[in-house]
Amino acid sequence: MDEPLRSILAGSVGLDIAAIAALVLTLRRPPRAARPDFVRLGWITLALQSLHFVEELLTGFERRFPVLLGLGPWPESFFVSFNLAWILIWAAALLTVGRLRVALFPLWFLAIASIANGIAHPLGSAAVGGYFPGLVTAPLLGLAGIFLFSRLVAFTR
Repeated sequence: MDEPLRSILAGSVGLDIAAIAALVLTLRRPPRAARPDFVRLGWITLALQSLHFVEELLTGFERRFPVLLGLGPWPESFFVSFNLAWILIWAAALLTVGRLRVALFPLWFLAIASIANGIAHPLGSAAVGGYFPGLVTAPLLGLAGIFLFSRLVAFTR
């Protein structure tokens, strides 16, 4: 396996765990109502995630995070494509969540990943003894993730 792919797979294990948790929540917690009341909060969380991605991109997250884990840097093209794809998936989910149950999966993932970002970036900063890419936007994103998660819990059984 080539080094960039190994780095991407090993470095994104946390997101894999978040995706599994989102899938379990989607399958085990069907919606209580047809019309979700959390869509505005979802858009706010998505806007914060988008801002967080821009901060990460401008400050070299795709290079510094894998190195922190003892891995090689990720290709910038992968990092940008991955984030833009998820931003589009989250937007589509917010547009369809009242009509398609499957739309809950990306929203659970957005909530969990946002909370994880709110924790991981300050830990990254502590590990390097200073600023770590994504630190400025991570706490607010984490807080939005907590609120979105709680609204998803209320919306589902």
